[in-house]
Amino acid sequence: MQDSTPAISQSAHQSGILQSIPALARYAFFSIAQGADASTLQTALKRLQSAVDGKTVVAAFGVQLVNALSAQVPGLREFPVLTCPDGLVIPSTPAALMLWLRGSDMGELANRTRTLQRLLAPAFDVGVVVDAFRHGDPEAAHGRDLTGYEDGTENPEGEEAEAAAFVQNAAPGLDGSSFVAVQRWLHNFETFESFSTEERDHIMGRRLTDNEELDDAPESAHVKRTAQESFEPEAFVLRRSMPWLQHEQGRDASGLMFAAYGKSLDAFEAQMRRMAGLDDGITDGLLRFSKPLTGAYLWCPPMHDGQLDLRLLKI
Repeated sequence: MQDSTPAISQSAHQSGILQSIPALARYAFFSIAQGADASTLQTALKRLQSAVDGKTVVAAFGVQLVNALSAQVPGLREFPVLTCPDGLVIPSTPAALMLWLRGSDMGELANRTRTLQRLLAPAFDVGVVVDAFRHGDPEAAHGRDLTGYEDGTENPEGEEAEAAAFVQNAAPGLDGSSFVAVQRWLHNFETFESFSTEERDHIMGRRLTDNEELDDAPESAHVKRTAQESFEPEAFVLRRSMPWLQHEQGRDASGLMFAAYGKSLDAFEAQMRRMAGLDDGITDGLLRFSKPLTGAYLWCPPMHDGQLDLRLLKI
């Protein structure tokens, strides 16, 4: 059974987290600028506070920033480095701040990124900016990964989605917030396309043609590695992942910008440890053709009176 805690007020959380995947998005990651002190950071965040609506821009803060402000966010921690039995490393790449910009016009997203970058200067430096997009039928409930398989099939919905994704019944400034795990996965399509249709389905644990779960899928199938109800306690998260693509040095690099929102980081971490084979030595079939390049944990504060509620950050 999923958590049936009563739903929180719609005005309390950043609404973009619950909304459907947009047509286009940007993930902008920021670091703390050299020499920026707590006062400089607070000034920049006060400007950001009223500029983020939680709908077209979702803001998330990392441990580095919380520590620099001498603040505390209960439940926030750094992404752990995990090493699979075969030696593959699941990396940790902490970020001080992430902005998820959502929209349908790339020019508008680019201009908005520059505006937000100016608001955050000189306290923050922009680092990696990843452009992402929705793939598949725009009217479908879920988007697709570039492999063609549906992403987020087992997402909870309605009140169950809110119960999984947001902190409830905690304290002012924490209620309505969410913790997010973000990873940029790089797909090797030459490897993936060398697999037969049946082998691809067994890697995913679902048929591409109808998205039906396969009863005879191996234990390494992604569906079996991440079945949320199979954990103790159950590990429900709200996935909001999007494909990404960039062209460099004459070739495309692409994959999935994975994002899982939760009332804590525990559910995602339990899933990631099982995918890495740390529970039983069986690694997720996805790792045969895809690998994470990044990994970060961040905290998405709630909204209050139309702006970010940053009281936990002493703002």
